[in-house]
Amino acid sequence: MREEIAAINRPADKSLHFDSMADQLDAIVQATEEATNTIMGCMEKNDDVVTKLRETITDAAQLALLDQINANGADVFEACSFQDITGQRFSKVVKSVTYVEDRVNALIEVWGKDEIDKIEVKPDKEKTEDEKLLHGPALEGEGISQDEVDKLFD
Repeated sequence: MREEIAAINRPADKSLHFDSMADQLDAIVQATEEATNTIMGCMEKNDDVVTKLRETITDAAQLALLDQINANGADVFEACSFQDITGQRFSKVVKSVTYVEDRVNALIEVWGKDEIDKIEVKPDKEKTEDEKLLHGPALEGEGISQDEVDKLFD
């Protein structure tokens, strides 16, 4: 039992650690928020362009097309609400992960952290060659920067 608790507390694969899971979920929420803001910003710019075009067009068929563009834009804005729902669901997952982490930490306290720390944690399975190459996507401040990647092609 102590070996299992040690493996949960200090997994051989660091990407499976509780702190890493919370960071990854936070990164997902942040990325979807940024993407949503970009999409909405572009749609607002499109609305401005349509408004300017509407001032110069008198043909009814062309005005109807502009109305369709506006309607499509409204659909995009409505679809962007996924970000709020996604954030709420991720918050529920984070709470569940935190609950499990708290229970594991309570068990560690009962058995003694020093005793748990003495246990050697081994990986469940050997990584494939492809898995050994995969290290991303990196969290903010981790991994190599885009500038470093660009330098590889210079």
